[in-house]
Amino acid sequence: MRTALLLSTLLRARGSLQLNTCASPTMSAQLKLLGQQEAVAVDEDLMATPGYSVDQLMELAGLSVAAAVADAYARETHPRVLVVCGPGNNGGDGLVAARHLLQFGYSPTVVYPKRPSKPLFVNLATQMEMNGIPLLDALPSPLNADVVLDAIFGFSFKGAVRAPFDAILPALRDSGVPLVSVDIPSGWDVEAGPGDEGALQPDVLVSLTMPKKCAAHFRGAGGHYLGGRFVPPALAKKYGFVQPPFPGTDQVVKL
Repeated sequence: MRTALLLSTLLRARGSLQLNTCASPTMSAQLKLLGQQEAVAVDEDLMATPGYSVDQLMELAGLSVAAAVADAYARETHPRVLVVCGPGNNGGDGLVAARHLLQFGYSPTVVYPKRPSKPLFVNLATQMEMNGIPLLDALPSPLNADVVLDAIFGFSFKGAVRAPFDAILPALRDSGVPLVSVDIPSGWDVEAGPGDEGALQPDVLVSLTMPKKCAAHFRGAGGHYLGGRFVPPALAKKYGFVQPPFPGTDQVVKL
């Protein structure tokens, strides 16, 4: 309640802020939702203007995701986290989150079927091995997990889902295990949302920087979190958004 009141006051003070009027009921206030091109532009400006490197952003994003998982699913009741990673930056966020979850006392296992050869991703995969985190090429059956972290596709995703993820997504959807999606539920259109009844329906969504337009369709009972406590005020002003206040030293805020 306190966070919602602070956010409401902040938003009223920014009378010129563009607000999205079809936001999900899970949001505590109306926040601007970013379209695909705008989300790409924000990332590019983060790296070009303030000078963040991609690995810095990935580290901060992955820490936010791990913090959200820990808030939504206690280690005592949901210790086993299956982290399913795609080949892009969303997958990198998942790899970072797995390492932090281990440090938080969870038992993560990573599924990483498509592994890029870029040094950043090779290093992240090596860190799994260094920390004793199982690194699998395929989805295990049964999943043997208390929570699944969907870090497959991010806001750059377009087109049809290809193998092996065309089989992985239905398996996650039908598993009955609580599902947490990183930034975008994998397979969703970044702006239009799930598209059909067969799409993933995560229990928890962890938006990064700001929610994307598809978040208006999120209805998960576990909650909607925002991470990305690193956006310079000038950049937020340029794109016409205001992040809600993050409590204390928390890496995420629940919307």
